[in-house]
Amino acid sequence: MRIVTYYSHLNGLEFLQVHQPDLWAEIVQVIEGVDASACRTKVSKEVRTMGHLLYSPIAMNAAMDTGFCGLGWNERRTSYWVTSDARLIRKTMNMPAAQQKAEIEGAGQVPILSYNQTDFVKNRVAVEVQFGKYAFVAYDLFVKHMAFYVGDVIDVGIEILPMKELQALMSSGVAYYEGELYNLIREGRGVPAVPLVVVGVAP
Repeated sequence: MRIVTYYSHLNGLEFLQVHQPDLWAEIVQVIEGVDASACRTKVSKEVRTMGHLLYSPIAMNAAMDTGFCGLGWNERRTSYWVTSDARLIRKTMNMPAAQQKAEIEGAGQVPILSYNQTDFVKNRVAVEVQFGKYAFVAYDLFVKHMAFYVGDVIDVGIEILPMKELQALMSSGVAYYEGELYNLIREGRGVPAVPLVVVGVAP
């Protein structure tokens, strides 16, 4: 698999190149190490592509997982407590989880355990591999990467997406780089307020 292009949001790539060049090199290594032809295993059942052999998101994710885990990148989860009271959420948002729960209970509210999870994290850089439905990309960019950045877990978030040329050979509804780049730029130069690198890949 190859990197076709990328977009650096809030100098995300520049930060990596200066402060974490080895991690950027590892990301490139993992992507280029994926045998795309071995991931073209899904027989389509959709009307428009019935019987055609498509690229499998499961196979591509598994190949990426093998590559990143082999270089010491690991999944990361951050747990927190939520409630229905907006004022209480604002008050507890930056507290440790145990303190959040105590504060919510102390206010007579019911605490609900929740968490954010990201695919791979290493040395304050997070990577999300997104070969799924288009709605998941906005969640990655505006919730996952943002939450880990605000929580001081990461300095940069990486989002790996298929280019349109790859997405056209996948099941319907999958996000693609060009469309998500448009959505990101439409939000304005400072939104979301987290340094990102959006990477477009193809066979």
